[in-house]
Amino acid sequence: MLETTPCGLCPHNCRIAEGKTGFCGARACRGGQIVCLNYGCITALALDPIEKKPLAMYKSGSSVLSAGSYGCNFRCPFCQNHGIAMLRPGSCDHAAATPFSHITRLSPENLAGKAAAAVPAGNIGLAFTYNEPLIGFEFVHDTAVQIKNRGLDNVLVTNGCINPDHFEKLLPLIDAANIDLKAFNPVFYKKISGMPEDAALETVKTNIVRAAARCHLELTCLVIPGENDSAEEIEMMSAFIAAISPEIPLHLSRFFPRHLYADKSPAPLSTLTKLKDIAAAKLRYVFLGNCPISRTF
Repeated sequence: MLETTPCGLCPHNCRIAEGKTGFCGARACRGGQIVCLNYGCITALALDPIEKKPLAMYKSGSSVLSAGSYGCNFRCPFCQNHGIAMLRPGSCDHAAATPFSHITRLSPENLAGKAAAAVPAGNIGLAFTYNEPLIGFEFVHDTAVQIKNRGLDNVLVTNGCINPDHFEKLLPLIDAANIDLKAFNPVFYKKISGMPEDAALETVKTNIVRAAARCHLELTCLVIPGENDSAEEIEMMSAFIAAISPEIPLHLSRFFPRHLYADKSPAPLSTLTKLKDIAAAKLRYVFLGNCPISRTF
C-alpha cells in the first residue's frame, strides 16, 4: 500500500503521497511531512480601498495592502481569480521559471515591511486575499504576526473552509474578515468543493460563528442565476446570520460571466433587489455589490 501523510488543514483531509500535492495544489508531502509550497509566493500585490475586500463598515475610506498567492481548495466554475486560484507551479523555486515568472517571493518580514512602508499612502495593514489565503496557513500566520508587531491591521478574505482548530489559531491575529458564504445549501457546496455534502457548508458556518466572536466580520454571497438565488435560500441564510447577530453586514454581489460560466447571463438586478429585501427583513446592513447603485438597509 502506498504510504500517505494526512494534511488535516481543511475538510478535504487529503492524505498525500510522498512528492505529491493535495487538492489545493499548495500543500505537499516532502520527506513524510506536509509542507506549504506557496509559502511566500506572491502573485498579486496592490493597495486597495478597504471597500473592495469588501468591507463596508471597517475603517471606511482607508486603504489596505492586498496580497495573493496561488491555489485554492475549491473549484468554483465562476471564479473571478481563476488565473491564480487554479495555478499549480508546485513551489516558488519552480515558479522562478516561465510561465510563472510573475510570482515574487517575499518573506513575512519583507511583506510586513512593504505594508508599513505604505502607511503614508493611507494603508492600515495587510489583506490576505485574491486566491484562497488559508491554504497557505503557515505563511498567513507568520506574516500576520509580523503585521501585528508593526501595529497594523490584518484583514482576511476567505471562503472560510478551514478545519476550525486551525482557524482558532489564526483568529487572535485577525482584525477584520470577509467570509464568502457562497450559498446556503450543501449540494451547491459539494459541487464547488468536491467535499462530502455537509462538510464544506457546516465548516464555513462554524467558522462564521467563531469569527463573529473574535473580529469584525462581514459576509459576501455572489448571487448566481439558477444556482443560489432562490428566495427560500436567502431567507435561510439571513436567518442563520441574524441568529449570530443582525449587525453582521451581508454583501449580495451580482454575478457576471466568468471562467467556466462565461456563457451564462449576469444576475438580473430585479433578483438582487428582491433578495436584498428578504435579507433586510432580518439583517440591519445589506449591501449590493457589482450593481450600478449599491444601497444599504
